Amino acid sequence: MADREAETNAISGQPQKITMDFDPPKKPKINKYAFTCALLATMTSVLLGYDIGVMSGAMINIKDDLKISDVQIEILAGIFNLYSLIGSFAAGRTSDWIGRRYTILVAQAIFFAGAILTLFATNYAFLMVGRFVTGIGVGYAHMIAPVYTAEISPASTRGFFTSFFEVCSAMIVFIKLKLQLISTLLS
Repeated sequence: MADREAETNAISGQPQKITMDFDPPKKPKINKYAFTCALLATMTSVLLGYDIGVMSGAMINIKDDLKISDVQIEILAGIFNLYSLIGSFAAGRTSDWIGRRYTILVAQAIFFAGAILTLFATNYAFLMVGRFVTGIGVGYAHMIAPVYTAEISPASTRGFFTSFFEVCSAMIVFIKLKLQLISTLLS
């Protein structure tokens, strides 16, 4: 049927439509390299999700261990977004200078350093320094990872790949909060 010429209609002189003309276009194959890179870049969203999940459960213990007030706990939780904003401002220049892929690695290293500082915090000021460094790392990652994913993705799958980032963030927060609920109920 594909090799058949379109026949003309005897009355109107118009070519007749063949059913192949109405078949939907075939979907392009997913680029495996772009998919893998997008998935790995999306893992940076785990940083924010993990931090939100852990800190929401740890606030009570931090308040008791460090003997800090409710206002200090609120500042500790809320200031993280401001620190992330600072990191996102710096991420643009850094990615122009060293590239998107290496900026993601820098973000991971900054976040790791902040997590270590937060782990060994013995007072409120030290804890705030750890949160500052962690926030900078998360800001870097959340600014650059979606841009990197969009740049390496083919146009046909760009929206699909870039949506991984938000889905992964939400899933990590959801899983971590459910685990905290289970551990609270069991204890």
